[in-house]
Amino acid sequence: MAKVIKLEDFQAAVVEALRVIAEGGVVALPTETFYGLAADPLQEKALKRLYRLKKRPEEKPILLLLGDEAQLFQVVKEVPPLARKLMRRFWPGPLTLVLPAREKLPLYLTAGTGRVAVRLTSHPVPRFLAQKYGRPLTGTSANLSGHPPAATPNEVLAMLPEVDLVLAGGNCAAKAPSTIVLVTQEEVRLLRAGAIPWKEIAKTLKGEEGPPRPEGERPGPA
Repeated sequence: MAKVIKLEDFQAAVVEALRVIAEGGVVALPTETFYGLAADPLQEKALKRLYRLKKRPEEKPILLLLGDEAQLFQVVKEVPPLARKLMRRFWPGPLTLVLPAREKLPLYLTAGTGRVAVRLTSHPVPRFLAQKYGRPLTGTSANLSGHPPAATPNEVLAMLPEVDLVLAGGNCAAKAPSTIVLVTQEEVRLLRAGAIPWKEIAKTLKGEEGPPRPEGERPGPA
């Protein structure tokens, strides 16, 4: 059964979460959307455990949460101008960008696409943990693959009783997951509708080279 620490005891929660992550474990914690699963994205055993817990197909990549924008270049090779415009407008917040990945990232993060999904989270807990850990953390939803995302600690425990640690921070109020968009030098394409409406993204990009493309929405990283 998972260990549970309430976030009211913030210092103890942070110390224990960092220990679990460093040892290859998986931590459930609140984000600005739903509860997510934080693990070290560069430890293969941590990623394998994460996939086993979620019963997630290995061909489906997982997104990463950044502690700050500087961490972006630990996992991303380049940031197209269109992505920078979206970052200025929507980060920190629930917009996940799929960008060109650095070489030699684990296949669990890219699924062989050469791209990686990232966002600068606006929730203080995962953001602080990523800052303290020194690199991005996984942020895939805390649920069984194909099931609704967990909005409460109890929902996490019901689906993922074998997760190593739950940081209980109350209920998440979001009604939608993060919006996921693929960004290239030429265009922005919606992969998953979410908390940030497509019309807001299109409005931000209006007049830029390479108009946004809402059509062709498809499942993205989570």
